[in-house]
Amino acid sequence: MRMLLKVQMEVEAANRAIKDGSLPKIIQRFTEAAKPEGVWFTALGGKRTMVAVFDLASTAQIPPLAEPFFTELNASFEINPAMDAADLQAGLSKL
Repeated sequence: MRMLLKVQMEVEAANRAIKDGSLPKIIQRFTEAAKPEGVWFTALGGKRTMVAVFDLASTAQIPPLAEPFFTELNASFEINPAMDAADLQAGLSKL
């Protein structure tokens, strides 16, 4: 199932991860594991934020994807099902 992920990093933890070089490694591990369709970086609410769209084959994938963001960046991790236009059209056609 296609998922929309939003990770918001605690400022001080992200600052440390940038200084010690671990932030790119954390993101690389995520991209290698999740193989996202796309990943974007921005600031939301004053926090460094990563947004990604990827396919979640099993909910068992969530802990290994989420824990590095929690433990290494003190980040919040929000994951929600998402549709593209074709999915929406297919769903609406069933109404």
